[in-house]
Amino acid sequence: MPSGNVIRGARVGSAPMRPDERHQPAPRQDVTYWCRNDHRTDIRIAADATAPPLWDCPRCGLPAGPDAQNPPGRVRAEPYKSHLAYVKERRTAEEGEALLAEALAALRRRRGES
Repeated sequence: MPSGNVIRGARVGSAPMRPDERHQPAPRQDVTYWCRNDHRTDIRIAADATAPPLWDCPRCGLPAGPDAQNPPGRVRAEPYKSHLAYVKERRTAEEGEALLAEALAALRRRRGES
């Protein structure tokens, strides 16, 4: 005996009874990108949109460009910088020494030391 919540005559993912005649798909253009590993990536974008100059390769992650003979090189990753490296970019060693001396003097005053 079938359950009571089944819709008769339809199945999951079935097509509508008649084709939809009320719209047309937007015009599109095919753009092909190539990476350094000779991977080809085809994407479809709107016809009035400008294709981006680079696209990430879905297979290897390298940047890909529209020219198969001259694909873009690897993107150079920015090396990790510690907090101290950023501080050293903003202040000189003399300014750092002055700030440290000022902070130590304030700490000693709070502790009651001379």
